This record gives sequence, C-alpha cells and structure tokens, in this order.
Amino acid sequence: MSSDRNPEAASAEYLTDVLRRNGVIGNSHVHEVETESSRQLLLSRIIRLRLKYDREIPAAPGTLILKTGLDGDALKRPDVGRAEVAFYDKIAPEMPPGTVPSCFDTEWNGETRSWHLLLEDLTDSHVIATAWPLPPTREQCEAIIDTRAKCHARWWDDPRLGTSVGTLPDAAATDKYQRDLTGHFTNFVDRLGDLLSADRRALYEKYFEVLPDLLAQRRSRRNLTLMHGDAHVWNCFLPRDAGGSVRLFDWDGWRIGVAAGDLAYMMAVHWYPDRRRLFERPLLDRYHATLLAHGVTGYDRRALEDDYRVAALMSLATPVFFVVYDIPPYVWWSHLERIMLAVDDLGCRDLLR
Repeated sequence: MSSDRNPEAASAEYLTDVLRRNGVIGNSHVHEVETESSRQLLLSRIIRLRLKYDREIPAAPGTLILKTGLDGDALKRPDVGRAEVAFYDKIAPEMPPGTVPSCFDTEWNGETRSWHLLLEDLTDSHVIATAWPLPPTREQCEAIIDTRAKCHARWWDDPRLGTSVGTLPDAAATDKYQRDLTGHFTNFVDRLGDLLSADRRALYEKYFEVLPDLLAQRRSRRNLTLMHGDAHVWNCFLPRDAGGSVRLFDWDGWRIGVAAGDLAYMMAVHWYPDRRRLFERPLLDRYHATLLAHGVTGYDRRALEDDYRVAALMSLATPVFFVVYDIPPYVWWSHLERIMLAVDDLGCRDLLR
C-alpha cells in the first residue's frame, strides 16, 4: 500500500524552484501546497496538488498533478516510470501541439528507482470519456483516432527512431521476446487449466510458429512509428468544450513499432464484436485518411488493413504477459475472450497457414 506521506516534489520549496525554472511565476514563490486528492493505481500514485502563491499570478497553475511510484514497488517492478520519464524528457516536446499534457518536471533515480512527473492538471478542462470498461461514443472515438493518427504521422519512419529515439529491436531482442513469451505461456496454461480449451492452446502454438516472421517487420525500419503502447481509450483526456484538443497520457509503454498495434489495442482487445463491427472499419478509414493528411506517403489502406489483422493476432500475447505482471484477472480474462473473438472475426487464423 502507498503511504499518505507526500514526496519531496510536493513541497512548496520544490514546486517554487520548478515553476521558476519554467518561467511561470517569476521571482514569486509557492506559499502553500494542499493535497486535494491521492489515488493509487496499478503501477503509480496520482496526487492532485492545490497551490497558493505569495501574490496573485494570473498565469500560474492553481493545481498540478504529481505522478509517482508506489512505496516499495521499485523492488518488484524496478523499471516502472523510467520510460515515461524519458518520454517527457525527450519526446513530448516534439509531439504535435496539444496532444500530450504539459510537463513541468521529471525525475528518475537510477539507484533508488524512485521517479516522478509533475504535469499540468487537466481535471477542469478535460474528462475521461467513460467509466471503464464502457466504450466511448463514435464521436469520441473519432477524436481519439484523429489524435493518434497525428502522433503516429509525426514520427512515421523518422530517421531518429532506433538511433537517438528509442531502441529498434534486433534479432537477439526479438528472439528473447519469443522465448520469454513461450516460457510464460507454460505458466499461463497452468494458471488457466481447462479454462483454456484445446483449440485455443493449438491456436497459440501455431501463433508461436509464425511469430518470428511477424516480428521481422519491427526490424525492417519501414512503416514504423512511435507507439503509445497502452492505447486504450481511458488513457485519453477528451476536452469538455468544443475546440479543445484530446490529450494522450500514461506513456510508460511507448516504443517503436507498427502503428496498427495501438489501434488493435484500442478496438480488438477492448471491444466486444457488436461494437467493434460497427465502428472498426469506419475508424480505420478515418485513421488512414488522417495519416495521409499529415504527410504519410507510401502506405495504402490495404497495408493498414493487413497490419491491423497482424496486430490483432499478436494481441494474443497481452493476457499472457498480464498474468506474469500480476495484473488482476478481472482485466486480462475479458481481454482474452475479446481477442479470441476478434481473431476469428478478422480472419487472423489465415495468417497462421
């Protein structure tokens, strides 16, 4: 459990220094900090801080969000937070304007594995579309898809991918991924027992046979971009007012990969067939059109369709890793069922022949 003690980054002195460095409060200082709320999530703690200043400063934020690790979690998951800190340090400044929350401060301590992010508070201006696991409206999905496409287009085949930004998996890395996945699958089978039918076990085994070929595209340096990696709709802030912009958050899973992986995670993993069949194709059409409008070339609609089917098939790995990461069954069990339905709906078994 997380304690009620706030980290140093929530102190008035620390926040004064941060806001001065960001040119927000001039020579003024934070007079008082109140913890308005504190929520423990699966992998982090979210603290809403209310700030008071020594004088009235119109441009100064009245509230901020402090995201930090859980007490004692560094021993269990030592790299949680590291990737998201790197994202806000190096990548967020180059994302399309208005697509991610503004970040005032980051910290990653390599010795203690402690970390934090100090982010703008979007509580009053934005909202999560629905209460998990209810799906959003079509209009909300369109706004999310547009923003995802803009972000993907920004980094599409960028020459910095795999050099100064992120790591492009090499043969050794993809081999390790496959070994880990197949090894974890043994534990997954033991965990589920007869809840995993013989047909589904056979599907996984065939999937493992073709996995090396499916992973090869990630090493091709073609049609790759910067993925969110955890692209469900509840990791999006939607504007309360018309004219506002969607903000994508929770970037701890970002990586270089095939963009359709984010789309499949949003739809194939999280939506049941009736919703997915209604929205899936129109949203893919819209996504592709937005990619082209933002400068992506040489990637036709059929290529997106093919990538999406492959991504849906590769989603079979998601519940396996969730079990290893101790994600509760109320999350991954439904994922498994929806993924299996999507695999059949999309003809993904044809990719195994």
